[in-house]
Amino acid sequence: MDQRLEMLRGGCSAVGWQTEDGNALWARNMDFNRMAAGSAPTYLPKGTVMTAAEGVTAPAQYAAVGMGLLAVPGLPLLYDGINEAGLMGGQLYFRGLARYADGPEPGKQPMQPPLLVGWMLSQCATLDQVAQALEQEFTLVNTPLLGAVSPLHWSFSDSTGEVMVVESDANGLHIYRNTVGVMTNSPSYDWHRTNLLNYAAIRDLDYDTVELGGERLEQCFSGSGAQGLPGDWSAPSRFVRLAYLRKFAVRGKDEKQGIARLLRIMGSAAFPLGMVRVSQPGEATELDQNIQPWDYTIYTVAACAQTGRFCWTTYDNPAIRSVTLSELARFHQPMQLPIWEEPEFLPVLAQQ
Repeated sequence: MDQRLEMLRGGCSAVGWQTEDGNALWARNMDFNRMAAGSAPTYLPKGTVMTAAEGVTAPAQYAAVGMGLLAVPGLPLLYDGINEAGLMGGQLYFRGLARYADGPEPGKQPMQPPLLVGWMLSQCATLDQVAQALEQEFTLVNTPLLGAVSPLHWSFSDSTGEVMVVESDANGLHIYRNTVGVMTNSPSYDWHRTNLLNYAAIRDLDYDTVELGGERLEQCFSGSGAQGLPGDWSAPSRFVRLAYLRKFAVRGKDEKQGIARLLRIMGSAAFPLGMVRVSQPGEATELDQNIQPWDYTIYTVAACAQTGRFCWTTYDNPAIRSVTLSELARFHQPMQLPIWEEPEFLPVLAQQ
């Protein structure tokens, strides 16, 4: 494996959810050991020239906001985000299994994997349109971008609340519709889905009294219904944990409460700094900064399809930042917002 490609391994988890009043939410953790310099909440207004591959460009049909990069002239990048039609999504690492074609299929245009999120959010309003573009208009190609071919797969959701997973492996393109609403990293989505059968007994209800050999044991702690739920940070364990949390966790009554509770769910899969030490930190590129010997959850984002709201937290600053596409509509050029990584404290007594 190319060393530059190998350095692009990492974590990442994504979850789609809904509130009691029908708001569709989507969130993701970005788990890695570095961030490209200049990465920040990035707004791309309608009309921004977007790129799918060298020589393949089009003006954005929809404004979008997400974590991204404007450091490369003429090449706006989004790692994740939401557009004004309510389409949400992001890229996750698909280490060891991602495979792309050497060139586009007849009648199709090439799509470089790291550019897929920005392109789809700028050109599509629904999951149906994303699927159609990938099946009929584009071929994912292994053309390097910034010196590497990133091993990626993708999670998308829209205002219906459906979550779609997109993968390209040695057997070709796979688009999974009406999924369990969760995605992490390798192995593939169909493997993770089948693996859930190994945890079929997990439930939200505690197990009560146990009788063994005439001995009666009364329950003395909570959470026994979830015994066996994996607690490590591997992709299979995070997938199982998030799938059951998504099933049993109490939904928020509205957007505000829903996003707060979804971020709590994402925290259960977040990488604590120091627990996931990497054997090969990887070579630094000109865009890399603050390289750590550990993968950790650099940031978490959440979005709401119905309101166009985009929220984020960072590892050292759990305060929820928020912006809506309607608020950003008065800006007509691509722009970035402060990411606010430094810890903050709310001085309660000072407000009395």
